[in-house]
Amino acid sequence: MKNHLVKGAAALLLTGLMFGTASAAEVKTIAILTPEEGTDFGWNQQGVDAAKAAGEAAGVEVIVAQGLGYGDVRPTLRELAEEGADLMIAHASGYNTAAPEIAKELNVPVAIVDTPSALTPGLITDYTLSGHQGAYLAGRMAAKMSRSKTVGIVVSGEPPSWNSQSAAFAEGVKAEDADVKVIYAVIGPAAYSDAAGGKRVTESVIAAGADIIFGQGNGSSFGMLQAVETTKAADGGKVMFIDVIGDKSSIDKGYLLSSVVWNIEPVYAAMIADLKADTFGNSGYEIGLKDDSVNLLKTPQIPDDVWAEIQALRQEIIDGGITVEPVFEATDVRAMMSDIQE
Repeated sequence: MKNHLVKGAAALLLTGLMFGTASAAEVKTIAILTPEEGTDFGWNQQGVDAAKAAGEAAGVEVIVAQGLGYGDVRPTLRELAEEGADLMIAHASGYNTAAPEIAKELNVPVAIVDTPSALTPGLITDYTLSGHQGAYLAGRMAAKMSRSKTVGIVVSGEPPSWNSQSAAFAEGVKAEDADVKVIYAVIGPAAYSDAAGGKRVTESVIAAGADIIFGQGNGSSFGMLQAVETTKAADGGKVMFIDVIGDKSSIDKGYLLSSVVWNIEPVYAAMIADLKADTFGNSGYEIGLKDDSVNLLKTPQIPDDVWAEIQALRQEIIDGGITVEPVFEATDVRAMMSDIQE
């Protein structure tokens, strides 16, 4: 394999193999493909770490193909299939055309994102994940803590996962305080790794009055965080950053307010189980507050009283007292942002 393919989670003999059952031998190796390196404290790292953890728990070998970019991954998919992958996880919306093509060509199951309509029993599944419940809580918290009564949403593109979180964050802000202004800014159509663009756009949102930024960006989030660290709010005070998917606490300089953290391991574990049970491709997968696959990160920047209030709201969502519906279409999100800014 090329040097970007790293084998992890040493294969273990499955229990069923020892007893001679056929089903336990169905999944011996899985592969995950990511556009960026699995060191971004976000989408790519959470995907790689989750695949390794799910593979280890199931006694399945894991092949990691990372840093592939956003171009044509068909050659890599074919190579992974030749390596014996029983499942290929195409962990990028830009791969949701190539992966199904290769799945049909080679009859190797694939998992893709942002394409629920592509479900094909035994061959193609979708995991269009959404942390919208956590994003709603982040919006409530931002509205409670904003000094300027202006908060910003900066996104590196408008894929379904980002859209649902943007909408839920704005909904949370307005539910907490209808007078808080929400500024929505898009770096570019697929600027996921554009750190320079993330810094530039975030600076402009801060200049417009925002003192809390909700950033969704993969690699571009590092530029967002840099802008927050180097740019003062209108009142001369700190600007705070709310991240998504991963936990950047280890590199934080005191500007990370929180993160809508995703745990994708249960999703990949369910995929492996579905392959073994011959139910793969029958339905997609979700994450949420109820099973802790979505959580809001607690940092020292959040006052204890605010955190207690947020935890009470979290329980209301789990109990059904508050309903947060995902909004996946970019046009719907833009219309929503236009309405609340009027």
